[in-house]
Amino acid sequence: MRVTSKGQVTIPAEIREKAGLLPHTDVDFIFDGRHVRIVRKRERTKDGRGARIVAHLRGRGDVAMSTDEIMALTRKT
Repeated sequence: MRVTSKGQVTIPAEIREKAGLLPHTDVDFIFDGRHVRIVRKRERTKDGRGARIVAHLRGRGDVAMSTDEIMALTRKT
């Protein structure tokens, strides 16, 4: 694996999956003088992944039903 001229590398899919590195995951780089570690950021911000998904979906619903009507549909057997 090589570092590109822009300083980029591709993290193999197997490692991304094991580490839980989904698209748009924020990471930090830790350098101890000899090794570099990539770790997920632990900070939770209001613009985290869940908030971005909700913002993306907000206003896209096209069903002209009230919440009560939708709930009634889920309760019918």
